[in-house]
Amino acid sequence: MRGIAKHYEGVAALTDVSFDVLPGEVHALLGENGAGKSTLMNVASGATSPDAGTIVLQGRPVENLTPATAQELGIAIVHQHPALLPDMTVAENILVAVGRDHLRRRDPDLNKAMRALLDDVHFYGHLEDRVSSLSVARRHLLELAKAFAVSPRLLILDEPTAPLSQDSVELLFAAVRRLASEGTAVVYITHRLAEVREIADRVTVLRDGKVRGTSDVTEISDGDLLALIVGRSLDTTFPPKHAPVAGELPLLRVEGLSGGGFEDISFGAQRGEIVGIAGIAGNGQRSLLRAIAGRDPSSGSVTVGDKALSRRALLRNAAYMPADRITEGLMGDLNVRENSAIGALGRFSAGPFVSRRQEVDAVMAELSELAVRAPSLEAPVTALSGGNQQKVVMARSMLSQPALLVADEPTQGVDVGARAEIYRILRKVSESGVPVVIASTDAIELQGLCDRVLVMSRGQAVETLEGEDVTEERIVHAAVSSTKRAAEQAASRDRTSRIARFVEGDYAPVLVLALVMLVLGAYVLHRNDRYLSDFNITSVMFACAALGFISLGQTFALLLGGIDLSVGPLAGFLVVLASFFILDGKSPAIWALGFILMFLAAAGVGLLNGSLIRFAKFTPVAATLVTYIALGGLAFTLRDAPDGYIAASVTDAIQKKVGPVPLAFVIFVICAIILEVWLRKGRLGMRLRAVGSDEESARRVGVPVNRTALLGYLGASLLTMLGAVVLLAQLGVGDPGQGSSYTLTSITAVVLGGTSLLGGRGTFIGTLMGAGLSVQVLNATVFLSLDQKWQYIFQGLLIVAAALIYSQVRRSANRGAQTT
Repeated sequence: MRGIAKHYEGVAALTDVSFDVLPGEVHALLGENGAGKSTLMNVASGATSPDAGTIVLQGRPVENLTPATAQELGIAIVHQHPALLPDMTVAENILVAVGRDHLRRRDPDLNKAMRALLDDVHFYGHLEDRVSSLSVARRHLLELAKAFAVSPRLLILDEPTAPLSQDSVELLFAAVRRLASEGTAVVYITHRLAEVREIADRVTVLRDGKVRGTSDVTEISDGDLLALIVGRSLDTTFPPKHAPVAGELPLLRVEGLSGGGFEDISFGAQRGEIVGIAGIAGNGQRSLLRAIAGRDPSSGSVTVGDKALSRRALLRNAAYMPADRITEGLMGDLNVRENSAIGALGRFSAGPFVSRRQEVDAVMAELSELAVRAPSLEAPVTALSGGNQQKVVMARSMLSQPALLVADEPTQGVDVGARAEIYRILRKVSESGVPVVIASTDAIELQGLCDRVLVMSRGQAVETLEGEDVTEERIVHAAVSSTKRAAEQAASRDRTSRIARFVEGDYAPVLVLALVMLVLGAYVLHRNDRYLSDFNITSVMFACAALGFISLGQTFALLLGGIDLSVGPLAGFLVVLASFFILDGKSPAIWALGFILMFLAAAGVGLLNGSLIRFAKFTPVAATLVTYIALGGLAFTLRDAPDGYIAASVTDAIQKKVGPVPLAFVIFVICAIILEVWLRKGRLGMRLRAVGSDEESARRVGVPVNRTALLGYLGASLLTMLGAVVLLAQLGVGDPGQGSSYTLTSITAVVLGGTSLLGGRGTFIGTLMGAGLSVQVLNATVFLSLDQKWQYIFQGLLIVAAALIYSQVRRSANRGAQTT
């Protein structure tokens, strides 16, 4: 890389940076948070376009580098924040990110190839586990497996060991050494100098977006490296520990605490002491911290001073710094100021109003003490480097003036200079009379910072170390000797049962809807034996086909994380358009022209919706509301009253039956099945779900986001056209007042089928069942002689019940990830 420059909103992230890495070399890249390390490597992997500079790979200049072309060139990156799609399974994440050709080189059977990849990094979860249910460490192992899958020429590792246990770190280092010995060039970004000594051949330091020096690792001291990194010398990393006072009562008492993943934990701490929680990952540490902070239910007691705190009191008074700052620690749509101050607004309030001046002053003071690098307080928090994001999480905890501070991996992803500041602040907080409890996988950190350490194994405290006994050797020995089988047990917990995966998966709603439809059908039949007459079966199925096709289109939009309000008016407009051409007395050529115009109009609306959203930056609601209104107006412009009766031969063809079953319904079912297979197995189908699950991660793994979204909205409109064809036969006339109601009923059908309104999750089979149930409920009110209002009451109750059940199941799956 030569002369690389990159600016964000006028702020220089990189200035004239030149960097090279040789085949078979591990080149460490060091620097403070915000120094430009991740930005430089995002340029190298195609995720970010530089403002200036050139990239040369194996002697050849590379232009217009994208993540997809980077993968073709053999460049793989393990991101600091894994580029994973939370709503998709482990296998689907690998398939989206890694070409099938790369997998088949390992094994013709794709499942065996993926299983072998995961085994290589000691990822013991199931291929069908949903990524949202994985722990932070296992998400990073999956990210590593994806990078190793492409047999890279250049492998970029951006702080890969931050969430990993020691055994996983050793495994990673062995894999890196093996790749380097085979000629792979490796760039290794880290904040840990010990890792540089162990794994790297050369080291380059960035500061303030500029290269400050490059050296062979053997020719530079740690002191010189630190001086290059922070621009000053550091006297010591850890502040002095607390001097215990004989006979002093504990300030913090945790007694008999038990919860999900841990049992009967008791410990105490005097004023000024910091308590550490150690152990191999997955032995209950995270669950214990969440319970101490009141985030998860537990039995037992937590007492600060002379006051026992209930779970509600802990939620109000305990500050909690989670290990997963992206999912739990930050609100991505809020800026730096808002993320920092949100837990302390009561301090800045005068009555119902927040004093902006007090808020800004307090936030600036706290961020300055933590040396947070941000373009401004109003900058999006997502624009910050990972380490600076972590410091924003800590700033929020400090501003809330907590009675108890609980921190899970407080220095994960933080540079060495800021790490010393965090240690100093944690010590200062403990000395001020606020108990501090931290968990860390870094035994050196626990040794240098903590006054006492609890070592956990299988959910129990197996040893408590105090004073001079708090050493790296004692901590590691206690953890390893007590958890020889812990990794195997954690693996067995990760291998969730097939039933559990089904309940948490996308097809559980299909089974639920099928049971509801059977029970409802049996009840109505019991009350009225004409329910299964040929006439009623035909009517229900034909109505289901019309709604079903439109709902399949709506599913496209919702899977993308959007919505299409225009499907109803579009269906009505297309019927009105057809009523000028598909008439008795017109030739078949004119009929064909009518259908072609319906197709072109639908395609045009779909592309317009997609373009407004992707390029004009409209929200999906605003964009499709525009077309909703426009299409309704156009329909009434063409016909101000019902007119233009559709040719009888055409409606008869559309209404053709096999026994009591309309062919239109059969085509609808076949279409739903084909779309479902395409959604699960097809490249575009998986890309569609990837964009809806996490657009930024999808972009980073090479998904063409804009094109995928355009095709998604195009598909929504074309399927709506098929619904309009059925509606054409159902109405038999061009009526401008028909169609609009299908917008809400289609959303109802899709939501009942289990598709998430947030995108990324859903099935076309679920939509089929949702459409069927919606029509069945309407039909049942007629046979039960109920008022029409009951149709809406029943549909509303079903939607509420479905939302509660689906969200609860998915929430419990995500909560399970937090216990590991």
